[in-house]
Amino acid sequence: MTALSPQETVERALAAARCDECVVIAEETSSANLRWAGNTLTTNGVSQSRQLTVIAIDRRADGAAAGIISRAGVRPDQVEEVVREAEREAADGTPAEDEAQLTGPDQAGPFGVKENTEVRGWDSPPNRTDIGVLRDFAAALGQALHGADAAGRKLYGFAEHDMVSTFLGTSGGLRQRHDQPTGRVELNAKSADLARSAWTGVATRDFTDVDIAGLDAGLSERLDWAKRSISLPAGRYETLLPPTAVSDLLIYLYWSAGAKDAADGRTVFSKAGGGTRVGERLATQPVTLSSNPMAPGLSCAPFVIAHASGSDSSVFDNGLPLAATSWISDGTLAALHSSRHSAALAGLPVTPAIDNLTFATSAAGAPALGEMIASTGRALLLTCLWYIREVDPQTLLLTGLTRDGVYLVEDGEVTGAVNNFRFNESPVGMLGRLLEVGATVPTLPREWGDYFNRAAMPPVRVEGFNMSSVSQAS
Repeated sequence: MTALSPQETVERALAAARCDECVVIAEETSSANLRWAGNTLTTNGVSQSRQLTVIAIDRRADGAAAGIISRAGVRPDQVEEVVREAEREAADGTPAEDEAQLTGPDQAGPFGVKENTEVRGWDSPPNRTDIGVLRDFAAALGQALHGADAAGRKLYGFAEHDMVSTFLGTSGGLRQRHDQPTGRVELNAKSADLARSAWTGVATRDFTDVDIAGLDAGLSERLDWAKRSISLPAGRYETLLPPTAVSDLLIYLYWSAGAKDAADGRTVFSKAGGGTRVGERLATQPVTLSSNPMAPGLSCAPFVIAHASGSDSSVFDNGLPLAATSWISDGTLAALHSSRHSAALAGLPVTPAIDNLTFATSAAGAPALGEMIASTGRALLLTCLWYIREVDPQTLLLTGLTRDGVYLVEDGEVTGAVNNFRFNESPVGMLGRLLEVGATVPTLPREWGDYFNRAAMPPVRVEGFNMSSVSQAS
């Protein structure tokens, strides 16, 4: 049976709908990957998949109910079945709390984001990736693997690239389309005896900006640092966090900054006595945490794509335009992510979540991490975090482990590797103890890279980072 294009699938589903209103989201995903271990390429592969989501809306006297059905690999003869199933869900469902009018064509924001290429129109074929995107990277990787082998290091890791083309249509005539490239490299280096280990990673849109030789050189330096081992007890330490560790902490802060839960008194962003902490100062440093769908190198969908409703997302908001938003502005909490429904409950402007995040200081002369190390008397250098979990939502206390390199800095130099720790730290509390904020650069979160890839963060110096216990993790 001849497959339908995603656009044809959207139109066929909308034409089949008998409900009052209908939203259809068709996504086509293509992926390519390479993996290596012990200085040897192990696997490579490509894949493609399709996903169809139909949101049937039944508007009746007691309110509007939404029936949502998502299916993978839907054949042309199955499209109407998915629509009928969504309509049954809507007819049997209770009215939705987040009921709202659907976004109309006249309210739509940008159709897409221009990033090195022209924005594709609705009728253009889905954008796709293939193994060719990794061709030049693979050649450079081969040289790095050969060099590591000669130097007695072992390299492990993977590179992957995804392209997701999303087509969103409504019965009211809205048609939106976005093509999202997402790539990353994760690289782990070990000494020949596997006793020393270091990790690094980078996010990319197309692999043209990945310097695998530079990544390998940085890992080689860290393995040399670890030739001297230093034991330190648990405690609070002045700590240097590189951009990747900062991103893991602040992405969790961002995910936790929902308007409804804050207004309900359930999070660190809830105000004592009721309401939210929007307008309160969180950091003494002039730092801003923001998202912008048009951010160069980090661009993402400029409109809401919601496959389901949640506390701060709504299927009724599909297609709603997104704009640059500051969540923290010069140290002050400025906004919480919301749907139209949750914004109204919290008494805040409508600021939907956006799929990228930037943290930066407005202070002049922000240093690079190397300069911060050179100006350090004594501190820990914590290269990356792992297995992060929430302990207390009221303070946003997080716990987790250090991994693949904690180092001691003394008199401007790294003097050795330190044992691993379990940490207990709140990113909100940490904002109030920032001693120095460096220059913002694109980065890859290690813990959350599977879910959140587009981030730009600075290195930071934190007073009294809480290493709560010594860990045996390696």
